[in-house]
This record gives sequence, C-alpha cells and structure tokens, in this order.
Amino acid sequence: MTSTASHPLLDGRTAGSPLVRALRGERPERTPVWFMRQAGRSLPEYRELRVGTDMLAACLDPELASEITLQPVRRHGVDAGIFFSDIVVPLKLAGVDVDIVPGKGPVLAEPIRTASDVLKLRPIDPEALAPIREAVARTVAELGATPLIGFAGAPYTLASYLVEGGPSREQLRTRTMMYADPNAWAGLLNWAADVTGEFLRAQVEAGASAAQLFDSWVGSLSRNDYFKRVLPHSQRALSHLRGTDVPMIHFGVGSGEVLDLMGRAGVDAVGVDWRIPLDVAAERVGPDVTLQGNIDPALLAAPWRILEAHVEDVLERGRAARAHIVNLGHGVPPETDPDVLTRVVELVHSR
Repeated sequence: MTSTASHPLLDGRTAGSPLVRALRGERPERTPVWFMRQAGRSLPEYRELRVGTDMLAACLDPELASEITLQPVRRHGVDAGIFFSDIVVPLKLAGVDVDIVPGKGPVLAEPIRTASDVLKLRPIDPEALAPIREAVARTVAELGATPLIGFAGAPYTLASYLVEGGPSREQLRTRTMMYADPNAWAGLLNWAADVTGEFLRAQVEAGASAAQLFDSWVGSLSRNDYFKRVLPHSQRALSHLRGTDVPMIHFGVGSGEVLDLMGRAGVDAVGVDWRIPLDVAAERVGPDVTLQGNIDPALLAAPWRILEAHVEDVLERGRAARAHIVNLGHGVPPETDPDVLTRVVELVHSR
C-alpha cells in the first residue's frame, strides 16, 4: 500500500469495518455481505450509464468505473464495494489485442498457442495502470468507511483466455498446452501472474482495503494439475501484494476439490461456490481461513420464502468457519431483481 497514512486501512476508515475484521478472522457484531458482480447489469442505473460505451472503455474510464463501483453500495447497503473491471483488462493494458464482444465475452485477435507466442508478450507498463489508480482513488474517496475490494483474474483463467482465444467450457487447448509444452506453459503463467499481480497492486496502492483473485476456470483442472501447474503461479500473482498487509480472498468456480489448496496460496479467505456446503468447506480449508459465500445465484429468482430459508441455512453453516462473509456462490445474474439483493442484505444484517 502507499507509504503515506492516507490509505483507508492506515487512517482508520476501514480497519474496523465488518468485512476487514472478518477477513482477519474476527466475528464482527454484524455478518458482512457483498455480492460478486454486484456492480453491473442487474442495476437499471448501470444499464443507463453504459449506453453507447463498450465494456473495456467503461473499465478504463476512471469516472465511469468509479460510479459503477459505487452504485450497488448506495442501493443495497452492502459492506464492501468491488472494483468494477474485467478479468482481461490487465491483458489489454499489457498490449494484448483483446475485445469484449457482447453476448460472447473476451475475444483475442491472436491466441497464444506456441512458445514463440509467449516470448512476444511484454510486461505491463506501470504508466498503463494510471486510469486504474485514478478510478480506485475516486471510489475510495466516496466510500468513506466502506472498504473497496480490488479485483483481478487468476493466472490460469487469464491463460485460458489467451490460449483458447475466447471463453471455453473445458479449456481443452489450454490443458493440452499445459502438458505438451510445460516450459511455454510456465512462461505463460508467470507472465500472467506478473501482469495480474501488478494490476491488483495498483488497486491496493490507490486505496483498496482488500483484494480478490478470481479463478473462473479452475474447475476444469484435476487436483494434481492444480497443485503442480497452477497454484505456484497464483501464489506468484498474490506475492505482488507482499508488504501491503491488505487481506486477500481467493475464489474459484467449481473449486470444491481444491479449496484446501487455494487456502494455501497465502490468502485470508477462500470463496466457496454453491456446490459445496459451507460446513463441508470449513472442514476442507481448516480453522485458519475465513470463508466467503455461498448463496446459490439461481435462488435469487425463487419465491422469497425459499430464498430466505436458503440464506438462513448459509448463515448457519457459515458458523463452522473461523469467520464468514456472505456472498453468492458466483456472480449476480443479469436478470436479478435488485430489490431482492437489498432484501438479502437486510436479512443478513438482521441476524
């Protein structure tokens, strides 16, 4: 973090917040709650703001990115903002030709498939991170005592987009490269780790009070492959925050078989998707890691009595962990009624 005393964790603004305390392993009087993808398409004010602006342009416009980050905090009363960005933004900032195609997702003009392709990749220029720093600083100035969580994609997920050339369900080309050319694979993931690590550090130095490393595609890996060929690179990405003393969260989709390994990445909390009950997850990660999760996003569209019972169950099972941050087991679906999210926040805060 910045060496000055103006960082929210140092000047007292966010150090005592429920989120930061839970990440540190405490049980605050109120269970903290926030939602992955809370800043985005489920909010009408977001859709209105985004008219005429593509996704990457919005992410790199400091004023726009800040306003989008703040919208759900104002509306829902959540215990944290999550920095509005996209997993591929640091790739863009490092000079990779990537675009986000509506209805499809990130698409690369030239996928990375060979060792020579890897060698062409260049480190991220610190100057390229200027709009990220500005957006975070703007946001933190508005948030006050509410912490901002920095956001970045994990190296394996970045590598998947780079190799596949776009979204993929099974990461077949990616996993083939992992075995067929282990040296190129290691070089690619080291590059991705450094790019995403610098992206995350820029957010922390500008005022983020926590950081989340997000691994969308980790569920495509075997436990052994994750341990040997992916985890060391996630640790490398997180090592860029060494010395900041900012608490870290690691989340992956379909990560039930590797939750304990993710907890060994040097993080304070592990996010749990909807597939694993939190009491089972607590057994897997042990007593030294906070759990985050894990309301099933599908139930946000269910009748309130069903969703309410589910949230109560999540809260009860979360007591098995050293501390608990309520979240979804993945992101907010675009069609979610925002009033339902507000009601969930009120429910969690009332318990």
